[in-house]
Amino acid sequence: MGDVLPRALFARRLLAEFLGTGLLVTVVVGSGIAAQRLSPDDVGLQLLENSLATTLGLAVLILVLGPVSGGHFNPVVSAVAWVIGRRAGTGLRGREVASYASVQIVGGTVGTLLASVMFDVSPAFSETHRATGGQFVAEVVATAGLVLVIFALSRTATTAVTAAAVGAYIGAAYWFTSATSFANPAVTIARMFTDTFAGIAPASVLPFIGAQLLGAAVGAVLLLLLYPTAPRTADRVTVPSDSDREHS
Repeated sequence: MGDVLPRALFARRLLAEFLGTGLLVTVVVGSGIAAQRLSPDDVGLQLLENSLATTLGLAVLILVLGPVSGGHFNPVVSAVAWVIGRRAGTGLRGREVASYASVQIVGGTVGTLLASVMFDVSPAFSETHRATGGQFVAEVVATAGLVLVIFALSRTATTAVTAAAVGAYIGAAYWFTSATSFANPAVTIARMFTDTFAGIAPASVLPFIGAQLLGAAVGAVLLLLLYPTAPRTADRVTVPSDSDREHS
């Protein structure tokens, strides 16, 4: 993606990222509220319901919107695509990363509000504090793993395999990390606006984002060590897209 994209094509990409991140947060927050109501006395079952919905929802969103924008739905994914693709002339440009991140954050916040409306819950700042030392480490691990999975698969995997693997990784990370795998600054910001099962207190947001940025750096380093040719395919993240060639 070394050339400047036509405005209409880039606008479609931004719309896809807005919708994808918004609907992802709607799935996360909405299923969290539903789980809290359906299983009020069983936190483990709530987490199972929430993680299953997120796993399936994310995979579907990547399949539907990935061919338009790459299916990032996550500022750290967009940023890593820019960083590792710079020398090879692939990935996003710096200003495109800023645009992606902006619509991802706005879309995620709208997704929280949409879930609140559907479940008749008033938007409110979360009181769920999550910024412990263990959860900080968990976010580093979750984000590093997510970056490694996404960019490693972008080299060879089909669309269906990538979507399933990314969804499965996030679903698994709900359980093997103490932070339940936010691994996404846009989702983290959006989830502070719901005082429900899926919420995060505003005071925990910056530490989480710091951990996610560190995790993204760790994941990028591991990627380059394991797959030195990964920068050549940075523009195929999250799924290979033929739409650019068709419409540019």
